[in-house]
Amino acid sequence: MSTVATPAAPRRLKPHRWTVPEFHRLCRLGLFTGRRPILLDGVILEQGPMDAPHANGVERTDTAVRLAFGTGWRFRIQLPLVLNLHTDPVPDVAIIAGVLTGNLDHPTTAALVIEVSDTTFDTDTTEKAELYATAGIRDYWVLDVANRQLHVFRAPQPLPTKLSATVYRAHTVLGPNDTISPLAAPNATIRVADLLP
Repeated sequence: MSTVATPAAPRRLKPHRWTVPEFHRLCRLGLFTGRRPILLDGVILEQGPMDAPHANGVERTDTAVRLAFGTGWRFRIQLPLVLNLHTDPVPDVAIIAGVLTGNLDHPTTAALVIEVSDTTFDTDTTEKAELYATAGIRDYWVLDVANRQLHVFRAPQPLPTKLSATVYRAHTVLGPNDTISPLAAPNATIRVADLLP
């Protein structure tokens, strides 16, 4: 009696899920020189060149939030914010409590994160919003340059346990004539028009 060998199941290739230390090492080696990479849930994405409206929006936002928060805060502009082992979104603006005291590590949380969005609006309001909510960022803003609006995301709420993710319960859209107070600086008032390029 002869037996017929069944072919082995084909091996499936798995994509590499990058870690933050690997991502930072690639950056230090100059692999992304002249690019704007971010790491979202293990995937390295390139944001492309920064156009003038985006750059001006970042600069105006930085100026407005520094005035609103005052002293005792760190203002990180397009610098690492390590949310977990596989995520460093390098936000446009991250406001961190306290002063820099020689800490060798990147921050892992922020009182307020702001993304200035022109070509990345969908990612900023979906994937990044979920990652920031899951990391416990209580106040997340997306400055929509094209539509001249500010999207404010607040009140992170965990989804059912098996999904292991969190979403924002509150999403408010403000126009240029509206004002907003950061959760961490409730006595300050920022005009949306002052953020827009």
